[in-house]
Order: sequence, then structure tokens, then C-alpha cells
Amino acid sequence: MSSRGHAQTVNYAGIDYFRIAAAVMVIAIHTAPFSGVSKDFDFLLTYCAGRVAVPFFFMTTGYFVLGSWRKSGNNAGSKVLRSIKKILFLYAVSIVLYLPVNFYSGGLPESAGEFIRMLIFDGTFYHLWYFPAVIIGCFTVMMLLKKFPAGIVLVISILLYLIGVGGDSYFGIAARVPVLEHMYDVIFAVSSYTRNGIFYAPIFLLMGLMLRERKSGMEKTENTVCTGGGTGRKNSTVRDISTGWDVAGLCVSLSLMLIEGYLTFSQDLQRHNSMYLFLPPVMYFLFRLLLYVPGRAPGWTRDVSMIVYIIHPGVLIVLRGIAGAAGLDWLLAKNAFVQFISVSAVSFAAAVFIDQIYFRLRIRKEKNENA
Repeated sequence: MSSRGHAQTVNYAGIDYFRIAAAVMVIAIHTAPFSGVSKDFDFLLTYCAGRVAVPFFFMTTGYFVLGSWRKSGNNAGSKVLRSIKKILFLYAVSIVLYLPVNFYSGGLPESAGEFIRMLIFDGTFYHLWYFPAVIIGCFTVMMLLKKFPAGIVLVISILLYLIGVGGDSYFGIAARVPVLEHMYDVIFAVSSYTRNGIFYAPIFLLMGLMLRERKSGMEKTENTVCTGGGTGRKNSTVRDISTGWDVAGLCVSLSLMLIEGYLTFSQDLQRHNSMYLFLPPVMYFLFRLLLYVPGRAPGWTRDVSMIVYIIHPGVLIVLRGIAGAAGLDWLLAKNAFVQFISVSAVSFAAAVFIDQIYFRLRIRKEKNENA
């Protein structure tokens, strides 16, 4: 592997390794790996616990991108603009990549309004909604932080999320209230789901940003103690206690989310299952714990996880086609767990290959520019 393959990111091993785990969770969401064993078990593991994947990606953007923007004094610095441009580029490439599939399946928009809705909210393929969501979410959080204190923005984000939950896991209850039913009719006329950049993304982007600010403040305090001749032992003890509370908080909030998920699922309240009331607390404690993980992770984890996110539905389609042609439907299509393993293995292998090609092309370009 190239030198870049061994390059490591400083002090974010937990975050970077979990990117890989989150990518696997997304594949699981689209393949239901344990549905052949138990639909209830598959729901709890995949469509409840596994729902931490996308909020995790939102929080990493909030932590690294919006955190840097906030640190610069709320100025739209080059890092934010580069990140938005990269997301737009990935979205454009993904749209083109899945255009033949949309054409073949009849999934092309039939009107200008439908095209705009797909482009801005739903995504042009079922997993591509993430890209417009993170872009809209970033601009929403940035705009709000320029006008209001962070505490007020947090309250606004929570209210938006609660509206989103009402149109998602609790829609069966919300739809019984005429005013709410009318409100959601208006929302769903514009966006097929409340899982978007307005109701879903802002709270997690903001949480990532706020955890970045909190960590920066703690690091300044520790540096001051060390500079003043302190041993830092007290801060280490405080950190250990904090980690214990975070573990307890994650266990409690995750247990409550599993109960919440099962109840809303079993009572047929869900319109969709992306948003739960206890998901933000789960993400808060989970992300804090990931920040405590010492060491460094290979630099390729960031790009490979995103490539897997983009290509895995295409891999799923190709494998199903091969299974049909080879008479292996019983193994690669009807056996959900084997399908999950196959899609995961091929997606990661292809992602590593693509990442290495891109890296080599970039190195060659830099050499030519410096020649």
C-alpha cells in the first residue's frame, strides 16, 4: 500500500475507526441482514441501534468543519467552502453514477417540481438524500449562529428535530391531531420525509460543533495546568470519572432508544424509522466516548467510508444481477445475511481500490505541477 495508506490522523482514532463501522451499519440498513432470523431482532439491531450511523457522519462534519468555522469567528473560511464544494462534487458524481439505474427503473422525475424535491431533499437515489441534507444543515446552523447565541440555536434545533420525529417514528400519533396532520401534509408535499437538512441534520451538526468547542476549552485548561507546574493527575482523574458517566449515559440512553423503537414499531406508529427521541442523547454520549479513544487511525478510513456509502447500492444491484444470471438467487438475493456480507466485502474492496487510484492520480498531478 502507498505511503498515504499508512498515513494516520492525529488523536481521532475513535472517530475514524467508527467511520468504517458506520458505513457497515448503512449497508445493513439497506440489506436487513438478520431478517431471516427474526424480524424483531433485525429491527432492533439494524433499524434502531444502527440508526446512529448517519447522525455520526453529521456530527463529524459539525465537529471538524463547523467547529473550525466557529473557531475562526463565524467567518466562512476556506475549510468550510472546500468541504461544501467537496460534498457538492460527490453528490454530482453520485447523481451521474445512478442515472442509468434511475432511467432503467423508471425513477426519473416526471416534473420540474419533483426534480427539485429530489435534488434538494430526497436525493436522486434512495441513499443520496444525505448530501443535500448535510449542505442545507450546515447553512442552517451557520445562519442561526450568526443571529443567535449557541443556546438559542440548540433550542431551535431541538424543536426542529421534534417536528421531524413527529413526521417519522411518531407519525401515527401526530396524524391524529388535525393541526399537526395539516402541517405534515404541507411538509410532505415538499419533502418525502422529515429526515432531511431542516429537521434532522441541524441538531447533530450543532452537537458536533459544541463538542469541538468543549474539547478545545478542556485542552486549554489542561495546558494551563501543565504550564503552571501541575502534574495533570487531577485532570486525568476527572477525565476518567467523565468517561464512566459517558459509558453509563450511553447504556441508559441506548436502552431507552431500543425500547422506544420497539414500541413505536410494534404499535405501527412509524412512517419511517430514522428519528427517535433518544437518538440525540445516544449520539452525545457515543461521540464523547469516541473522542476519548487514544491513538491514530489510518488516513484512508475517511475516504473509504464515504466511497462505500456512495457505491454500496450499486454493488447490491450488480450482485443481484449476477445471482440471477448464475442461478444463485437462493444464496445472494434471498439469504439476507449472505447478501449483507457479500455487499460489504465487495463494497470495501472496491472502495479501497478506487481510493488508491485516486491517490496515485493526485500524486502524479502534484509531481507534474511541481516539475
